[in-house]
Amino acid sequence: MDASLLQYVMNCLVLASIYTLVAVGFSLLFGVLNVIHFSHGDVSIVAPFVTLAMLQALASTMLPADGAAALLVALAAAVLATGAIGVLLDWLVIGRFRQAPAMMALVATVALGTVIRELIRTLYPQGSNPKPFPGLLTGRLGSGAVAVQAYDVLVIVATLVIVTALFMLLRHTPLGMRIRAVAGDRDIARLMAIRPDRIFSITFFIASAVGAVGGVFFASYAGVVRFDFGIQLGLIGFSAAVIGGLGSMHGAILGALLIAGIDTVVQATVPNGASYRLVFSFLLVILVLVLKPTGILGKPVYEKV
Repeated sequence: MDASLLQYVMNCLVLASIYTLVAVGFSLLFGVLNVIHFSHGDVSIVAPFVTLAMLQALASTMLPADGAAALLVALAAAVLATGAIGVLLDWLVIGRFRQAPAMMALVATVALGTVIRELIRTLYPQGSNPKPFPGLLTGRLGSGAVAVQAYDVLVIVATLVIVTALFMLLRHTPLGMRIRAVAGDRDIARLMAIRPDRIFSITFFIASAVGAVGGVFFASYAGVVRFDFGIQLGLIGFSAAVIGGLGSMHGAILGALLIAGIDTVVQATVPNGASYRLVFSFLLVILVLVLKPTGILGKPVYEKV
């Protein structure tokens, strides 16, 4: 395979992996809570800032700030902290709109995203400025024309492992059965001695933690992180979920692959394509919504009137 073609393919798969980690969070939250959590991208981008703060804190300990051990500790802390933040936001804000019209929850999460961005900019030292973010893995694997970046392989493999684990959790564990029961009918779930509120908290933790990994990969891919990166990451992740069908995990993956494919092709073929890549991605969103409003793999919902 030609070296440039291989690099384009790897770039596409890396972007698709990052978008998938965010998109599955949107689909999981919509499928269980029937709410569009528009601040999910902003929650995800909290993780890189927690990672940087942890690395600075670990610099004063025995662990070198640029060592692999410190980076692993910082990443684990960031994922757990972001998951906990997701649960906290559900308890403080989103949970208040369980029985409210969907539009109220939508507006609340849009406002919540603004609050999160401003808190990052205010509380993090010089939070308005871009922060350099370390590469998670350096070097190349293979040789000659088939050599690929080790970081690319890390992102793709990690995403495959996380998504597979998530599918296994939802399909083959008692917790997954409870999550699917609540997603299907909350009242019947209560009759089965399942506590929906506890399932909501667990779902928020899982979705936010998975999104945190996507946020860290996104920051490492860009080499920097900004307080407003959550807007772009959230829009792309949500668009991927919409293209595939909100509530469908498989659809989120398919949507992420399509957006990443368009992104890569536009950058490779269109002059100054990096500036217009999102235009083509969102045109795809409009096209899918016009032709199939429920998404490619989404199922129509029928209501009695």
